[in-house]
Amino acid sequence: MGKPKPPIQNRFGNQLRRLRIEADLTQDELAKKAEMDRGYYQHIEAGRKNVTLETVERLAKALGVSLRRMMPLK
Repeated sequence: MGKPKPPIQNRFGNQLRRLRIEADLTQDELAKKAEMDRGYYQHIEAGRKNVTLETVERLAKALGVSLRRMMPLK
């Protein structure tokens, strides 16, 4: 048996961090673009929040990426 995957919240947070860095945005800048509190955003990226689909969509729009790109596939 292989190593178990980290929880989806951690995988999503890691994917979100990669996309944010790729977009050359700070956490604060992305939180503002997505119209959310910076502290809440930090919890998402750290894998401490289980976000709604509406939140995923807001983040995707703020990053200018598709919902598919937001999903951690590995």
